[in-house]
Amino acid sequence: MKATVVAVLRERGQQIRADFVERELPDRIDPSHHGGLLAMLHLDLSTLAGPDQV
Repeated sequence: MKATVVAVLRERGQQIRADFVERELPDRIDPSHHGGLLAMLHLDLSTLAGPDQV
């Protein structure tokens, strides 16, 4: 899941934020724990996740 978030950020041209996510977040992002950061990044995991990642 982290790789998907990083890819979306890089597509948006947000390299610094993508680098931060790569360094700081675990591979499996917990929406209840990391919800504030995801909201700040304007990301909704439910729209990014594939069927095997929900």
